[in-house]
Amino acid sequence: MKKIKKNISFEDAWLIQLTLVILVFVFSCSKDTDPVPFIINPPLTGTPEITTTTLLSNQGIIWGFDVLPNGNLLFTQKTGTLQLYDTTTRNTTIITGLPTNISATGQGGLLDLAISPDYSTSRTVFVTYSISGGFLAVARFELNGNAATNWQLLQTTESASTWNGHFGSRIAFGPDGKLYWSVGEGGSGSLGGASSPHQNGQLLSTLWGKIHRMNLDGSVPTDNPLLPGQTVRSTIYSYGHRNPQGMAFEHGSGRLFINEHGPNGGCELNKIEAGKNFGWPLFSNGINYNGSTISNGHNAPGIVAPLKTWTPALAPSGLTFINHNSFKDWNGNMLMGSLRRRQLLMIKMTNGVPGNETILLENIGRIRNVKMGPAGKIYVSVEDGGRLLALTAK
Repeated sequence: MKKIKKNISFEDAWLIQLTLVILVFVFSCSKDTDPVPFIINPPLTGTPEITTTTLLSNQGIIWGFDVLPNGNLLFTQKTGTLQLYDTTTRNTTIITGLPTNISATGQGGLLDLAISPDYSTSRTVFVTYSISGGFLAVARFELNGNAATNWQLLQTTESASTWNGHFGSRIAFGPDGKLYWSVGEGGSGSLGGASSPHQNGQLLSTLWGKIHRMNLDGSVPTDNPLLPGQTVRSTIYSYGHRNPQGMAFEHGSGRLFINEHGPNGGCELNKIEAGKNFGWPLFSNGINYNGSTISNGHNAPGIVAPLKTWTPALAPSGLTFINHNSFKDWNGNMLMGSLRRRQLLMIKMTNGVPGNETILLENIGRIRNVKMGPAGKIYVSVEDGGRLLALTAK
């Protein structure tokens, strides 16, 4: 057999020598030093051991809160006060500069709060609150020391919730950098069915009963959905909502989930999609408080059915996703508060589909909000005793 002679260039020879050196290094068995070029830590598995710490108490209803980059917390009190909690000194300080027309009547007050994604450069914080007369607003301001400055009103409902109920009002920032804001049905009451006089969820001329998507300055994104009958895009991202009080993006997938209060039964977990109609007040798996029927199920052309419903009603509140390896097998699952059942629920999530529920906290009071913070901490606000808890795992 004739041997084929191949000329090896200088570059090829150099690469061969370098490869041999690396192989010798990797497979060397020195007793004193065993080089390990790559260390891969496998995911932690099993059930985590949870430690619960009370950070705050006697603070009334802590409706919304978020963690600043330095680890301190800002939190709203429904009565209309905004405070800063210093995690080092454990002291609280009232933030000045809030508007004087915040109204805590009924279900209203100073509601949600979220630190802007660009806080390190802008020092911007977003809040939602009800205004005297039953209007609902979302605003932003700059946090300078202990003062809220450069207050800017981004959006206010064009009409009032005259019964001061069903404001919804959660804030979430999407992976697209946009601000998402949930607004309940408002109006003059809550009655489901085709003959209901309260049709805000279906009316595209009102902000009530919607999930809104906007730029951080409050303007309308150019890629927002163009809804039926509209010639101009608005902040409306989805509609047909009753009272969405929990909203969160799933880490990694970017899916947006909300929960919302049903009437007498039929509380919902929904996955939000652009331009979709979620049915209220025409469709619900619950019935009206007066016992009348709303609909025969929640399935109809053009209507998105909920992923999960609860009957009897549990009055869902805050919503978040576990996002830290210390929580082991729980990592990636959904957490949801319940006002009526006084529980913190964990819902197993698989490819965006909810599964079994586990009760993590029970009989500690009405859970108003839950949020995944940095450094592996989950924060939970409990109305009874005005408490803010921190959950850590190992």
